[in-house]
Amino acid sequence: MSLDGIVARALVHELQACVKARIHKIYQPTENELILHIRGQGTSGKLLLSAHPSMPRLQWTEQTWSNPAEPPMFCMLLRKYCEGGVIEAVRQIGLERIVELDVRHRDELGDSSLKKIVVEIMGRHSNVILLDPATGIIHDGIRHVTPAISSYRIVLPGSPYVSPPEQDKIDPLGVSRSEFENVIARSGDIPAPGEEAFVGVASAALLNAFTGISPLIAREIAYRTERQSSDLWTVFSDVMEQVSRHAYEPNMVVQENGKAQFSAVALTHVQGDAVAFSSMHECLDSFFRDKASRDLVRQRTSDLNRFLLNETAKNEKKLVKLQETLQEAVEADLLRRTGELLTAYLHAFKKGDAAVEVIDYYEDEQPTRTIAIDPLLTPNENAQRYFRKYNKLKNSRTVVSEQIAAAQAELEYLASVLQGLESATPEDIGEIRDELIEQGYIRERGMKRGAKKKKKDRPAVLAYTSSEGIAIYVGKNNTQNDYITNRLASASDTWLHTKDIPGSHVLIRAVEYGEATLHEAASLAAYYSKAKASSSVPVDYTLIRHVRKPNGAKPGFVIYDGQKTLFVTPDEAMIQQLPFEIK
Repeated sequence: MSLDGIVARALVHELQACVKARIHKIYQPTENELILHIRGQGTSGKLLLSAHPSMPRLQWTEQTWSNPAEPPMFCMLLRKYCEGGVIEAVRQIGLERIVELDVRHRDELGDSSLKKIVVEIMGRHSNVILLDPATGIIHDGIRHVTPAISSYRIVLPGSPYVSPPEQDKIDPLGVSRSEFENVIARSGDIPAPGEEAFVGVASAALLNAFTGISPLIAREIAYRTERQSSDLWTVFSDVMEQVSRHAYEPNMVVQENGKAQFSAVALTHVQGDAVAFSSMHECLDSFFRDKASRDLVRQRTSDLNRFLLNETAKNEKKLVKLQETLQEAVEADLLRRTGELLTAYLHAFKKGDAAVEVIDYYEDEQPTRTIAIDPLLTPNENAQRYFRKYNKLKNSRTVVSEQIAAAQAELEYLASVLQGLESATPEDIGEIRDELIEQGYIRERGMKRGAKKKKKDRPAVLAYTSSEGIAIYVGKNNTQNDYITNRLASASDTWLHTKDIPGSHVLIRAVEYGEATLHEAASLAAYYSKAKASSSVPVDYTLIRHVRKPNGAKPGFVIYDGQKTLFVTPDEAMIQQLPFEIK
């Protein structure tokens, strides 16, 4: 992972500013994350401690977090021992991804006690542990480790704290040239710079020998060695000297495939758009902002997503069966013709016959047809039998056509809700869940059957400002779409939506605007749609006066006319540069 021992060293160096500051509030918004509100000594902010399996980290954050109604037990324990306490020290263990915070706190009796918060950033084994430094006994951890999980150490209340196992690697910050060369020599023969496989072999040797170095940094050192026609030790010592004196270069590189890498030293071997930051914490907050938000949304909407996918699958199966039934109903006209032919040829057959030959005068060539009949019925009864089948199929065709239209509308609605989940923020989840409750798809936990939940007066929506200074509103779910189109908009405003693709309603709140605003609004409509990753996305636009919601229609559904169509390719970089706020 990008968050290696060097990044952790940079983070800890910046965190020295909060030593002697006070922890005013502690929250635990998710099962893996803690937020410490810290103030004092010129410092004020939210410190995130995360033991997330795929996104563990320690950083100042500007993100807004929604807290549960009832704080978890670990949060309550931290509040008891650390809330109101003063941070006395922040330290890193060697160059490992282990950070300790010493917190001095006074209990209810006014007695002073020292506690230690240990943040272990180790991928899926990450943890946040509160312990008594005097005894080394664990008060609790955000994640419990039982003997069944690990035979090396236990993380449970009352058990002694044991550090994660050492990897028998050398601290790169204090190594001499001779020690470096001996360690590298033990890794085997390394090709000379410029030779094939040098970068791969050299970076593997560095990674296996030294602690705190990630594959990313190891490859950077090997790449610089080859590019500068230098030797491995010279480049290695230059990078380590930069780290030793805390001369960090926080940066993030976004590659063409959208993958991003961050580091505390410049990444010259990674191709892409590089962004520099003033601090390592700012770099991490930018890197994890969208990723963490999406992960939180996935956690909180997994039940909704599963339900919607199941409903979609059921309606798709239902639609296939209805279309098969409709195909059978198409044969109704043939049954009517058969009944009329039998009526015309009543004289040609009698009760007891199993078939009759007739001339089909409906065809231009007037071919001879053999019609199967029931020998137990009279000629007239056989003719009426075909007419009854015809009437039954004719009536079913009307009903089935209506059912097909309803199933297709249901699939369109479910697709719109799924699209809303894809672009949702944690703050949007409640609106989507309330919509499904209101539509009768799900029932709110703890709510009695038939009870109705009070609706909010208005949802919060995204309000962008175009490069021409024009307001552009974006609805990210059906509740917001309804509000923008049916309540916020004026008759002369311009409305946009992807053509025949689930997506957001977008509104340009102006009578007059330029091509730049129209293009930016169309790009927003394409970006907040199912076609976000596509190119040349068709986007319809028309005046609001041509947009209307049919009576009884589901949320987010409208019909419109008088539209024109633009073809745009969503440009995420351009969209991120547009100023916006939540209104």
